[in-house]
Amino acid sequence: MHKLRFLIWIVCLVSLCGCKHPQQAGQTIFLKYTDSYNREVVLQQEPQRIVSLSPAITELLFMIGAGDRLVGISDYCQYPEETRRIPKVGGMQSINMEALVAQHPDVVLIGSMVSQEDVDKIEKLHIPVIALIEESNITGISTLMLNLGKITRHDSTAKIEAERWQQTLENFQKENTQRQGKPKSVYYVVGFGETGDFTAPQGSHIHQIIELAGCRNVGAEVTTWNVSREFLFQADPDIIVVRKEDLQNFCSLYPYTLLSAVKNHKVYPIESSWIDIVTPRNLRAIAYLRDITSE
Repeated sequence: MHKLRFLIWIVCLVSLCGCKHPQQAGQTIFLKYTDSYNREVVLQQEPQRIVSLSPAITELLFMIGAGDRLVGISDYCQYPEETRRIPKVGGMQSINMEALVAQHPDVVLIGSMVSQEDVDKIEKLHIPVIALIEESNITGISTLMLNLGKITRHDSTAKIEAERWQQTLENFQKENTQRQGKPKSVYYVVGFGETGDFTAPQGSHIHQIIELAGCRNVGAEVTTWNVSREFLFQADPDIIVVRKEDLQNFCSLYPYTLLSAVKNHKVYPIESSWIDIVTPRNLRAIAYLRDITSE
């Protein structure tokens, strides 16, 4: 009987010794990060398995050398080519929670398109979520790079890439001051047809792209994306740029057929991924606009 009591006492003692609180075990914290929603997110360890629900974040992770940590991405993350081999976890507003959980992520990185409801769902699964709202201007890409560098401990590479980005933009600005002649007016077709006419207003990143290309943005005169048909025809831009999938429809639709740029075959298609969101590929849009407006 005494032996039995002694054995029970030993088992209880061993069990108690094994049940230490994480803080008592001296657990360290890798990072405390205040995200774009002013939430303090705590990462206990350096994230090795990352799910990105933002095309811009995905692209930048590859730029700073952390793309190999991506184990899941949104359906809209299609660049660079390496993303083809990474499992998709749904759209930014229609997340497949089962697919996301199956990747066992250490952290989920989101942009501005993920709803608070989905953020709450992910966090209830005890998966940290860091919101990195995409910058509204292309100069802010360097800030996003540096933040991703902190999260992935790729600070040095992120710093190099951020400085390179800023230098590239400064070089464009210097070249523009040396260009001769009146800058051509450019109208970017954000939307058209029965739903109304939309273009990039002053303060938008698309406005910045057009100006860095050495052109004059027709939308610089407005503060909202929606413009009147009368405004467009009064501006009668030298160059019209439209998403390549909308080119044929725009050029054949009345009354746009009456615009000088349409008549003079000065309507150019562009890859929407180069210009519609703030990503490093905005440089391609700038180079493309510089090329077509130098003709």
